[in-house]
Amino acid sequence: MPDEKAYGRRQFFRDSVTSVARAAYEFHRQIEPTPSSEGSVPTVVRKDFLRPPGAVDDHMFLERCTRCQDCVKACPYGAISLSQLDGSPVIFADQVPCYLCHDLPCASSCATQALVLPEGVDSVRMGTAVVSDRYCTASQGCHACVSKCPMEALSMEFSDMRLRVDVQRCVGCGVCEHVCGSVNDRVAIRVRRDG
Repeated sequence: MPDEKAYGRRQFFRDSVTSVARAAYEFHRQIEPTPSSEGSVPTVVRKDFLRPPGAVDDHMFLERCTRCQDCVKACPYGAISLSQLDGSPVIFADQVPCYLCHDLPCASSCATQALVLPEGVDSVRMGTAVVSDRYCTASQGCHACVSKCPMEALSMEFSDMRLRVDVQRCVGCGVCEHVCGSVNDRVAIRVRRDG
């Protein structure tokens, strides 16, 4: 123990600052992430997905789907991935849309009837395309989505220079959304899931 003469004001302040610094360090250590998670970016779970063609209503789909991944393997385009939320099959149209294969191998591969083979591609119902007139550049000459739509559900209304979606023809494959994202800065057309 230091004698009282050697322990003056300077030493007192030095010890006080050291003590406060240690307390701050301990507090910081308690609230900081552990070293194993340092530098990792939090995972964002996307909910803007589509179900593969032939999917029954979502509640029944989640009951029937065994997460076997047969539909994922059957898709020749790699459009079907697995949800980070529950491991069920999903499609993110902005990444890879559904190209509506004529024989729909994804639905054919499902043994549990979570995906039921539709009569044809025109009876598929994955969602409906919705256009944002604010971001759409159709009035400036862009018609990329119209020319790529496999169902001919998109058209240009020249009277008001706006893009129109025929909801009876649109099956929600997401080709329009994917194409829009590849040619424009802002995606102006998104597929909203039915139901």
